[in-house]
Amino acid sequence: MPGPTKFRHYTKLTMQGAVAVAVAAISATGDGLGAWAVVGIVIAGIATIVALEAQPELAAWTNLRFRHWAIPTCTVVLTALWAVSAVVANIASSESDVDEARVVGLAAALLGTLSLIAFSRFTWWIVVAVSAATAVSFGAPAGTELRVFATALVLSAFVVATTLLTVWGVRIVDELEQAKDLGAELQLAEERLRFARDLHDVVGRNFSAIAVKSELAAALSRAGAGDRASAEMDDVKKLAVDSMAEMRQLVRGYRDIDLDSEVAGARSLLSAMGCDLIVEGDPDRVPLEVHELAAWVVREGTTNIVKHSTATSATLALGPAGMSLRNDGVVGPVRERSGLLGLAERLATSGARLQTTASDGSFVLEIHWENT
Repeated sequence: MPGPTKFRHYTKLTMQGAVAVAVAAISATGDGLGAWAVVGIVIAGIATIVALEAQPELAAWTNLRFRHWAIPTCTVVLTALWAVSAVVANIASSESDVDEARVVGLAAALLGTLSLIAFSRFTWWIVVAVSAATAVSFGAPAGTELRVFATALVLSAFVVATTLLTVWGVRIVDELEQAKDLGAELQLAEERLRFARDLHDVVGRNFSAIAVKSELAAALSRAGAGDRASAEMDDVKKLAVDSMAEMRQLVRGYRDIDLDSEVAGARSLLSAMGCDLIVEGDPDRVPLEVHELAAWVVREGTTNIVKHSTATSATLALGPAGMSLRNDGVVGPVRERSGLLGLAERLATSGARLQTTASDGSFVLEIHWENT
């Protein structure tokens, strides 16, 4: 999973786990709670967990149908529990029943604040209204309404503030991921602009000269100055040959990669995703004739780690007879990757051999070029 998705899963499961623990603790340690009160609190906890699962800010997967029925259903369940508890608190003759109704009603109000009100548009106004309604409904005996209101308001405000800060953290992680993607896109656009500028500077002038000289040669030919027209066409031919050579040189420089630069780039890229790269050996130990080949191995191997693992550690070993790139954090079964297949084909044309092994959550990419 990408980092933001994992963080969203962690955040959601943490909140749901906290709700489950709180419900279990209240049900197990509540003095004198009857069976109906325990059942009510458990139902409120289940509704809260389902509502958190359906909130778009916390959902790591998109299921609009689930959200359409889950949030309204949970709202109805929690509201019904609160209303039933309020009725019981006002009509019950037994003090224990009144106390149980207050516990269930307050739990329903707080859990609804956590899973529903905190994600609504008018959060704070609804918090004040629910706290006031709770004070009026559960404030008996007379004179305790203000105390119940203050208690409900403080607890609800704490729950809302905690939830909003949590959601804010999730959004920050999303924005950082988007910024990273945008930075990569900008780098790619910059490189394309650089290549276009170099292409224009290198070839544009020669093409302009070819156009002018071709037009001049045509004019001289029509005027009967065949010798001068022939000389101009010779210049056109020379310019065309020079342009082709400069074009090849430009493209070759654009496509060539350097082993030292690729190792430095791999260390920087893996560090950004939380993976430490350990380099054993030195790029100078790699034979010069396979430097470019080794650079391609480092580039493709690093891409493979970023795309297909959750590695926290990687080791790059360089030697005169071959190289290897090992990483941990392999997720699921290892399948053939198109990038590695392309790399194997590139190595085969140079006489080198590629070997991959996967065991105990680690993946090893080995290259041997001792016979090249």
